[in-house]
Amino acid sequence: MRHGVRLGIDVGDVRVGVASSDPSGLLATPVETVARDLDHDTDIDRVLDLVREMSVLEVVVGLPRSLDGGEGPAAGKAREWAQGLRRALGESEIENTPVRLMDERLSTVDAHRGLRESGVAGRHHRDVVDQVAAVLILQTALDTERATGAPPGERLGRPRRRTPRKGTNT
Repeated sequence: MRHGVRLGIDVGDVRVGVASSDPSGLLATPVETVARDLDHDTDIDRVLDLVREMSVLEVVVGLPRSLDGGEGPAAGKAREWAQGLRRALGESEIENTPVRLMDERLSTVDAHRGLRESGVAGRHHRDVVDQVAAVLILQTALDTERATGAPPGERLGRPRRRTPRKGTNT
């Protein structure tokens, strides 16, 4: 098992849940819920701040696949957000921090179930469900790495820098 803090991310349409691991990679715990910002990327900026503050080894973003393993609109949105984070990391001093996509089928359903079983009233779920889902995503990634010895999920490559083609002025 690699040593270092990891962040787990649950990307929703309205909120982004964030969880972190201990440096030994044993346990995922909730960190915060960040308001989603489609216009100014302040949600991505906040995650960048957390990556810096916690000296994060990698970021694991949940990829909500369908039950048959395919990718629908929600997975496309999560992929797009993860690519935005990858780009932002590439433009910063923390550019070498990997971003991984981890299958998160039913994590939000499981998060709601866990909250209900813990006695949290349904009306209070909205405040913490994204963090709980992020914990489930990250804990699955940690357990997978511990079981296989390999980093979990799909690693996003670095975004390509645009270079002008020969013979163009752009």
